[in-house]
Order: sequence, then structure tokens, then C-alpha cells
Amino acid sequence: MNKHNVLTGAAVLLTVFYAASFAHAADPAAGKALYETTCVACHGPAGISVAPVYPNLGGQKEPYLVEQLKAYRDGTRANPIMAPMAKGLNDTQIANLAAYLTAPPRLR
Repeated sequence: MNKHNVLTGAAVLLTVFYAASFAHAADPAAGKALYETTCVACHGPAGISVAPVYPNLGGQKEPYLVEQLKAYRDGTRANPIMAPMAKGLNDTQIANLAAYLTAPPRLR
């Protein structure tokens, strides 16, 4: 195999990974719709909490939100309020919620 074939193969592989990342991109609009029907009562409009006992979610890092919601869902993080809320969420819904909450405030 020559250098040109290796570089061409690497370029094709990178293109496939790049395209795949957009094919499964989270949908902030879907996250907003879900947030407004499930999360807003405690975590407030645009992720700014209505009470000190509930954390602000707006502006959190996307990987952190995904990890925490999955932990609540899977039972590796215990919380009597969040466990049942997260139990029915699938990976796509979690990604959408995280995408919405990490958007700049003017977009939430």
C-alpha cells in the first residue's frame, strides 16, 4: 500500500465519521419541547431554577447533563425526585435536553 492510498483511506474515514456525527446530532428544539413539559416546573424557564433546592441547568456542559441524566435513569445516581423523571428517557431525549440546555440563553 502506498502513501497516497493510506492518505485517501484516512480522508474517507474522517469524512464518514464527520457525516455520522451530524446524522445523529441532538435536536435542541425537541429538547425544549420535552423540557417545557417535564423539567420547567422545578428547574425553571430556560434552566434557571425556581427554588434553591433545585439546581440551575441552563448553561451546564452537555456531556455533564447527559452523564447525570443517564445516571439517574440507570440508578447509578440516586435521587427520589430525579430517578422517576429520568427513568422513561431514551438516549435521544437525553441528548436533546442537553442540547437545549447548553444553548446560549438567547436561544433557549
